[in-house]
Amino acid sequence: GMGLFSDALVALLFHYGRFDANDVAMTSQAVMAYSLGLAGLVLVKILAPGFYAKQDIRTPVKIGIVVVLSTQLMNLVTVPMLGHAGLPLSVSVGALLNAGVLYWGLRRRGLYTPSAGWGLYFMKVLLAAVVMGAALWAMNRQFDWLAMASTPAIRIGLVLGVIAACGAVYFAVLALLGLNPKRLIRKPAM
Repeated sequence: GMGLFSDALVALLFHYGRFDANDVAMTSQAVMAYSLGLAGLVLVKILAPGFYAKQDIRTPVKIGIVVVLSTQLMNLVTVPMLGHAGLPLSVSVGALLNAGVLYWGLRRRGLYTPSAGWGLYFMKVLLAAVVMGAALWAMNRQFDWLAMASTPAIRIGLVLGVIAACGAVYFAVLALLGLNPKRLIRKPAM
């Protein structure tokens, strides 16, 4: 969602004063590149503690060092090709690589085994995200976010409205697929 809606978000937050349409376009490219690795950044924060719980601090650090070196090597390719957007793209790919290697390490050591049903759960969430992305793409095309610079209140209202509508689409698709988010919340043991 962040990548597909980057123009609106950047325009809403920064398109004032000297920050012109070209600045919005360039910043939007960087936001799109960063958005690709957002899942990887979150997964690293979830997966690395699996090693820490087993008193293994070295493995995530070793993986992190390899990922930093890989990211720098990717920069040598992506920055000349994509300019300023190459740097966040390399960071995103590095984050996904880090998460993938951490996951593989946890699985290989037998520290994590997905429960039955995780594959189906993932597919439902992915489908809901794709439908939400399609709705976001369609709604986003209806507005000229740059032209609304003189009416910031309207732009704020429309951005919040699109976000709310896409959130509703996401949860509606999950409900249609039989996924109840309330079931994911554990009740504390008494």
